[in-house]
Amino acid sequence: LMNKRPDWDTYFLNIAKAVCMRSTCLRRNYGAVIVDSSKAIVSTGYNGSPVGDINCCDYGKCKREELHVPKGERYELCKAIHAEQNAIINCTKQRMIGSTIYIYGKNFDGTLASGCPCLLCERMIKNGGIAEAVYLLPKDGKIYLVHRDIQKDKRIQTVEYEIYKRSVLNGEVIKSAII
Repeated sequence: LMNKRPDWDTYFLNIAKAVCMRSTCLRRNYGAVIVDSSKAIVSTGYNGSPVGDINCCDYGKCKREELHVPKGERYELCKAIHAEQNAIINCTKQRMIGSTIYIYGKNFDGTLASGCPCLLCERMIKNGGIAEAVYLLPKDGKIYLVHRDIQKDKRIQTVEYEIYKRSVLNGEVIKSAII
């Protein structure tokens, strides 16, 4: 009988997906999970307002959405802290050194959003000593699993996610896919 357990990437991306359910953003929901080299979770974070501030989801308004600001622009209008930033803030540097951060994102309509960290988050990830970022990247109607070496600023591996899942399970596709 074949082992149906998910591989580590799928496992931690699914946990990041669960973490993103706590997001308070009205545009996109993100979850991040920092995992050390022994595969232990050391921190999680989701995007949302700073502690003590009114959440956008409670307020019912998003300034960037009202102004139709494209993704990646005019961050000064947004009060949210990114998922990666929250995960880093909630962890000690010693626990982050050499770790991996898994990032999952979804748009408000439920479609997959790119998990690629923004430039500010990328710098924070690098300064935190995190070695690798793993995320899903929707592109041209397909979903890619990306492994990036943050310290060397290069992609280690980019593979179509369906092909990755089949290769992990020797020809069988994981039924509980991340979508």
